[in-house]
Amino acid sequence: MKNLSLIIGILILSTLFSCSDQRRITRTDTPTSGIAEIAVDECFAPIIQEQVDVFGAMNEEALMIPIFTSENEAFDLFMKDSLRVIIAARELTQNEKLIIKERKQVPRTQKIAIDGIALIVNKANTDTLITVSDIKKIMTGKIRNWKEINPKSKLGEIAVSFDSPNSSTVRFIRDSICGGESLGDNLKARAADSTKTVNLAADRTPNQQVIDYVAATPNALGVIGVNWISNPDDPKNLSFINNISVMSVSIEETATIENSFKPFAAYLVLKKYALTRDIFIIITDVRGGLPSGFVNFAAGEKGQRIILKAGLYPATVPTRLVRMNPDMGK
Repeated sequence: MKNLSLIIGILILSTLFSCSDQRRITRTDTPTSGIAEIAVDECFAPIIQEQVDVFGAMNEEALMIPIFTSENEAFDLFMKDSLRVIIAARELTQNEKLIIKERKQVPRTQKIAIDGIALIVNKANTDTLITVSDIKKIMTGKIRNWKEINPKSKLGEIAVSFDSPNSSTVRFIRDSICGGESLGDNLKARAADSTKTVNLAADRTPNQQVIDYVAATPNALGVIGVNWISNPDDPKNLSFINNISVMSVSIEETATIENSFKPFAAYLVLKKYALTRDIFIIITDVRGGLPSGFVNFAAGEKGQRIILKAGLYPATVPTRLVRMNPDMGK
């Protein structure tokens, strides 16, 4: 009898633990419902916040929580498996892929946009043409005065301003423009704490601080993502916010109006504008839950239209089918 009671007790406990395990591993989210966090490079905060808002409006039972922070901190959260989706200006390294594979996850990377790094100056600054060569010299500290760009300039020292030391913007300038050279001590970050997450509704974000600083400082040169300065009231995406000026960049030895280009979407995709980069959305949770649903939205037609509206070039160009009347044109 004791053996029978013991066997029954073991079976009951096994059943309870089995149910507990089942509850722990059963997903409650779907592609259009539940709660999920995503890590987002703060350089892309305006455009991703709009995507999150539209996705939430379309799916009332879904809550996507974006964590806006520096590129380094975003990847740190992602690699610690604190969340399963990241939006950034680079793909995973081979070492990062190996770490993810070792924890039995399969990453999926989707390019969602072509972005541009804009150089912004004060409205009082008439020097709005610059070469890539001069950009490199400024960023490495070899050029420090506006007179070295234009001998007639009276603005003095170039006050370079960017978002944070660990941002993707700084990495792009260092690696793609300066060829890995050390950046000069003339560069100043708006955010001293680059690990802090940003609340778009409550905080003056590092990128907003760059815009404010340039708008108030005649000798300033700001380095910022295009989506922060696109004019939301221009349906043609052919203008920028009006409290700063945007420089035109040339790959030639001497910058002229004819060979210099601003970071408009068409010039990004045609590679006419020199400071371009891709934006990626990366996911390690591809099992059909809410993270997967948001990734599909961002890469789909509605998400891509939001990117186009923000002044960037979408990875997949939205198209519209038009039914033609056979009698038209006769």
